[in-house]
Amino acid sequence: MLSATFKLCCGISQEHLRKITGLKRMALSAIGHDTRGLMSKGSHCLSSTVPDYIRRIMWQDPAAGEKHGSEVNSSWFSNTELSYVNQGEATLRRALGILQQQDGWQTETYQGKGELVLSTVLPRLGKVFRMETVLDVPVDQLYYELFEKLEQMPEWNPTLSRVKILQRIGKDTLLTHEITAQRPGNLIGQRDFVSVRHCWKKETTVYLVGTATHSEFMPMQKGQVRAESGLSCIVLQPLEGDQRQTRFTWLLSMDLKGWIPQSIINHVLPQSQADFIRHLRQHLSTTAQP
Repeated sequence: MLSATFKLCCGISQEHLRKITGLKRMALSAIGHDTRGLMSKGSHCLSSTVPDYIRRIMWQDPAAGEKHGSEVNSSWFSNTELSYVNQGEATLRRALGILQQQDGWQTETYQGKGELVLSTVLPRLGKVFRMETVLDVPVDQLYYELFEKLEQMPEWNPTLSRVKILQRIGKDTLLTHEITAQRPGNLIGQRDFVSVRHCWKKETTVYLVGTATHSEFMPMQKGQVRAESGLSCIVLQPLEGDQRQTRFTWLLSMDLKGWIPQSIINHVLPQSQADFIRHLRQHLSTTAQP
């Protein structure tokens, strides 16, 4: 049955397949997997099981589109899963608007290796920090480290003790749980986060956004202070004239919760951005390009 279904699909154009709902269901039925279970395991499971032309049908791949988001087919997802996708796409749209804002930025710090941190104050977000630097690796390698290998981040970033992907929704949206590490002299103390993370690729530029959310998979933990990421957006763009280097821009707004003076938060957040880049540089210097 599986072989016959693939032969049938091969004989019909991909564009025609997109229009035939029955064939979508037949292809999935022939594979013999429960669709919802397959989705929860993520796109890697699909990549190893389903041919590319069927996977594109399932994900409604906007390869040549200009829309912000993954254009997932709502029939494959629950209302809760769709709400996560919508959160990710809404965060992306807001981040794009902030990135286009030229006025109102003030310099916070300038590190020795070219890490410039700016800040501005925006309605509903409060203070937003913007880091800009250049890394000596291509965009694809950074995307791989910061999105596909997200759970391995604590191996090279000592400020984190755990990062767990709770759920994959389609190929571009993740539900995650992160716990910061307990470190001597830490002014903030240990925090945990539940976040929606969303990836969008436009031509050669990659956008990785995140925002706080709620999930039944990870309720409030006893003894943990749950902080909230108002907005995080990392932009990876090839350096003009040298595809081996990446212009790295990072927007960050965060509510750390607890009784912490704003002056301390305003010091800690840009410093945490600088520390992250320092650990990332060290990691990349010992990691071969995938």
